[in-house]
Amino acid sequence: MAKLKDRTKLIADNRKARHNYFIEDTLEAGIMLVGTEVKALREGKANIAESYASLEDDGAIYLINAYIPQYDKEKRFNHDERRRRKLLLHGREIARLSRGVSREGMTLIPLRMYFNEKGLAKLELGLAKGKKLHDKRDTDKQRDWNRQKQRVLKQGAG
Repeated sequence: MAKLKDRTKLIADNRKARHNYFIEDTLEAGIMLVGTEVKALREGKANIAESYASLEDDGAIYLINAYIPQYDKEKRFNHDERRRRKLLLHGREIARLSRGVSREGMTLIPLRMYFNEKGLAKLELGLAKGKKLHDKRDTDKQRDWNRQKQRVLKQGAG
């Protein structure tokens, strides 16, 4: 997976996604936002930990249950905090994601929300398969083992 470039600003990160899911594939999607949502995102208080993406009947993919707080300075024309937001993807990307969701039983999980170098809000979307409890334990064991190896190597070199 490619790291975020230095010129991008991270808005929200779904840290539990890699613990709860095997991420098979990732892609970048634009988000259709209203003006007060963009202003609220620039304050950096969004949360995508409990959100997911869903393929709807109209053939578009929507981000559901993502929390973008209301913009404090706007009183009259503010947005709903947990409304469905359309994701901007090409047709072939939507077809590939829908194939993975329908045939292989995968889920669309938002991994990161950030502003790219042009200042546009983007969402890193992962095509994921859920982990079972024993898979999570194996992941934890592997992570602990890697930490112990790094400690031993660091002590041996120092």
